[in-house]
Amino acid sequence: MNPEMSKMPWYNRLDLPGVTFILFLLLAASSLPALEGSGRDLDYWGNFLRFTDQFFPPDWSILGQTMEGLWETIQIAGISTFLASLFSLFLSLGAARTISPRWLVFMTRMVLNIIRTIPSLLWAILAVVLVGSNSLAGVIALSLYSTGYLAKFFSEAFESADLKAQKALQSLGSSRWQAFQYGLWPNLRPVIWSHCLWMLEYNVRSASIIGYVGAGGIGLHLKLYAESAESWNKFSLVLLCMLVIVTFLDFTGEKVRKSIREKLEGVNHTK
Repeated sequence: MNPEMSKMPWYNRLDLPGVTFILFLLLAASSLPALEGSGRDLDYWGNFLRFTDQFFPPDWSILGQTMEGLWETIQIAGISTFLASLFSLFLSLGAARTISPRWLVFMTRMVLNIIRTIPSLLWAILAVVLVGSNSLAGVIALSLYSTGYLAKFFSEAFESADLKAQKALQSLGSSRWQAFQYGLWPNLRPVIWSHCLWMLEYNVRSASIIGYVGAGGIGLHLKLYAESAESWNKFSLVLLCMLVIVTFLDFTGEKVRKSIREKLEGVNHTK
């Protein structure tokens, strides 16, 4: 440590990470009373053993209908991610400061902030009220929720991209669209694809939850089994199948993203 800094009062040596850490400790300390529970003398260990006894082994007799529910969940996630990707590409152009005028950037970002403020579960409730309890409600909810995040990721990618090729094409007489199509988009396409894959993985998990409020998918099965004290073994089978699907998507998505990163690094090295 610098000798001059060691002579300074402790509060003058704090930086932003230090202040953040202190605030985090204060928040954690103020939350300790919440760990006391309800005050009742509960047999926590006994409750846990009784629960696990009902939870295992899984009821394999419902495997067929569980797979049907999971397939519906994957369909909801896939369609939602596809629609959100299309919407986000257009909105991200308006939110990127290197592409659009300041007034359009401000308005677009305000819209995206509002979309991200509303959780996916609340979007699902609103969609169920609008179109009823079905898979369409799940598609609407996740499409809106995903658009808020993908458009933000895409706009940040546009802002951090190298604009030399685009400006060079414009200086040669190309239109703004041609310069974007041939000078900027080829470099951004792998990054955009990587974000879309991550959003697909996330939406598979989210589609499982929003079904709890009637937005289609496996969530409805989870709700029905959780409401019955004798169906926890069915609940455990659904969770097991979800774990397998999500693990497979995580593994596959990571492999694809790694391939994309290696491709981008190879392109950068050749330049």
